[in-house]
Amino acid sequence: MCGIVGLFIKDKALEVSLGDMLSDMLVTMTDRGPDSAGIAIYGSGAADHVKISVQSADPDTVFDQLSEKLAGALTLPFEVERKSTHAICTVADQDVAVFDDIIKEDFPGLSIMSRGETMEIFKEVGLPKDVIARFGINAMSGTHGIGHTRMATESAVVTNGAHPFSTGADQCLVHNGSLSNHNNLRRDLAHNGITLETQNDSEVAAGYLTWQMQNGANLGEALEASLSDLDGFFTFVVGTKDGFGVLRDPIACKPAVLAETDQYVAFGSEYRALVGLPGIADAQIWEPEPGKVYFWKH
Repeated sequence: MCGIVGLFIKDKALEVSLGDMLSDMLVTMTDRGPDSAGIAIYGSGAADHVKISVQSADPDTVFDQLSEKLAGALTLPFEVERKSTHAICTVADQDVAVFDDIIKEDFPGLSIMSRGETMEIFKEVGLPKDVIARFGINAMSGTHGIGHTRMATESAVVTNGAHPFSTGADQCLVHNGSLSNHNNLRRDLAHNGITLETQNDSEVAAGYLTWQMQNGANLGEALEASLSDLDGFFTFVVGTKDGFGVLRDPIACKPAVLAETDQYVAFGSEYRALVGLPGIADAQIWEPEPGKVYFWKH
């Protein structure tokens, strides 16, 4: 049992409140998964630059060392913005390959959480309220975001096992459920060049969608394909640079609620995650149908 939330802002006036609204939604779901928590925020980005979210078990030492190393190697200005155990590294496109080489050769203990033009991912072991406070999620703005609080059932309770999982630029996934064919899919994805970092079955689902989109599918088409290729029970909420998607498996035993107003689309594992949202009393509220893809795009 895990808790999932998602928020897709349609009214630009609400973008400044995205982090605060999403945080309140996730804290409400704490009892569905107290092991770890994480949030992906789609915010602003700079043209010709990439944001890379990294995590360290020794941030007091490592992030200063990383900044010094990058200063001597990169050709264009960069930024390393530390947020507790994470740092958001903003690097020019032409320096990304050098950045990746530095991480691989000099900082093998650093974990890359995500990369993309607008997406930032923050996740750690602990309760949602503590993870949110650690990274200052409440103060973040953006166009859309998704969150997850985890009750581990298979893989270890570690930072890399927390959701969201990101396997492609500006792509991420949160998952409630379990997949029965993830080991076979993992081998197939590796053969097709998709790199996975954990043994979590949810990362396999993220990698599958990335592979589909790399081969020309849009988010909706990738989710449609997953209905025949993924075995198990699942509710997915997925983010891309400009999109937000929801899918339940054909049996749909995992709970899910959607709400839509002129200002936003919101998702929660339970309705109580949505009750604090503005205008919720007048929202269209429904339970997503089994096997039906829902997605919205800016």
